Amino acid sequence: MATLLWLIAVVLVIAGIYVILARRDILWGIVLIVLGFLVGPGGVSIFNV
Repeated sequence: MATLLWLIAVVLVIAGIYVILARRDILWGIVLIVLGFLVGPGGVSIFNV
């Protein structure tokens, strides 16, 4: 389960960086990055693993 959460977090952070750099939409990029940090198993996690 931790591996799956880690992969989802990585995808969200990469998508957030892509949105910020390629589409110039800073708000959605920041939202995706923060969601990636919240879903990730390390540090802060919204799921108790």
